Amino acid sequence: SEGDKSKRFNADCVVSVPAAERLQNRRCKLIADDRLFGLASKQQRQRYVTKMGKCQVNLGNIQEKKRFLSDIFTTIVDLKYRWFLFVFMMCYIATWVVFGIIYFFDAWVRGDVNHIGDPEWKACIENVDNFLSALLFSVESQRTIGYGSRIVTANCPEGVILLMVQSIIGSMIDALMVGCMFVKISRPKKRAQTLIFSKNCVISHRDEKLCLMFRIGDLRDSHMVDAKIRAKLIKSRQTKEGEFIPLEQSELNLGYDTGEDRLFLVEPQIICHVINQRSPFWDMSAESLRREQFEIIIILEGIVEATGMTCQARTSYTEDEILWGYRFEPCMSLEKGAFRVDYSRFELTFEVQTPALSAKETQQMKEPGRQDRSALSLPCEQPPQPCASADRSKAGGPASAGGLWAR
Repeated sequence: SEGDKSKRFNADCVVSVPAAERLQNRRCKLIADDRLFGLASKQQRQRYVTKMGKCQVNLGNIQEKKRFLSDIFTTIVDLKYRWFLFVFMMCYIATWVVFGIIYFFDAWVRGDVNHIGDPEWKACIENVDNFLSALLFSVESQRTIGYGSRIVTANCPEGVILLMVQSIIGSMIDALMVGCMFVKISRPKKRAQTLIFSKNCVISHRDEKLCLMFRIGDLRDSHMVDAKIRAKLIKSRQTKEGEFIPLEQSELNLGYDTGEDRLFLVEPQIICHVINQRSPFWDMSAESLRREQFEIIIILEGIVEATGMTCQARTSYTEDEILWGYRFEPCMSLEKGAFRVDYSRFELTFEVQTPALSAKETQQMKEPGRQDRSALSLPCEQPPQPCASADRSKAGGPASAGGLWAR
């Protein structure tokens, strides 16, 4: 049959292929599978910080959760809005219900419920004949509404004490909840949404130095006060002793020693990291950049001019978001006596001629030329020889002539 013929044909082809060639094909297939697996793992790997600045770190197995209750104010402020509003409402509803139950129990124990409408009965709380009326009295007392139909009389001291306690607790809840609401609304987290970063980093030469650059900008007219920029390199490594350090953080110098990390962020600025001997990218070339796996965290901090609160904006760049041999296009122009920023050109880059060598290799290529130039200048810079005059004087020549010859 046709199936048997195809099986015999495939078997003949397999037998005809030499063993060395089959081994080579198998190795090529394994290498291709490794590359595909490495590419897939590289695409699926988890970011440490998202492009919007959210840290992708989940804390688990926390044993001492009572520490969160000791800082209840920060705990409530850090809640999501749906849980914050739930806690906000439950604080008031719970106190109203609890004190309503206490008021109704007091009226039931004293017999006020059974003597409604009796003009000779001296009630503790007037017009409280069931739980719903007691709940209304609790709400009126805590919110100081005071309709006047239900009041605490001087016939019972416990009613006065309960009213005082509820007023104090209500004031404390107002201070806590209103304070939390104000802080949560006025937090500078939303101010960070108007601080933007370029989607990519670029690597090119600036002032004959290989630099890693990215661009930042502020979309608001109210500027950041005392803005500072810093960068962290997140990369796992193995020490010489064999210890594996996951997600090790190292600092990238953005001009800390020269004060260039302090920004006057009025227009978009290009932040530059010079790749020198102290940089982690010193021996990294364009080819090795594709094989690396790291993440650069950018942190911009400053004081919000409108509120005086400290704001922090974050973003990250992975190795596949770094463009080798590119620069940012200018986005500033002069228009009617003022400078105009065109944010449509904020992300634009253009390609420039940049060697694919690392900064270390580039410096090593320049050093032989310097050594050759210094070697050629050595014969022209011979030091004076004072011994020549003495030898010439011993030979019978004048001392002055020997001195001139030495010079």
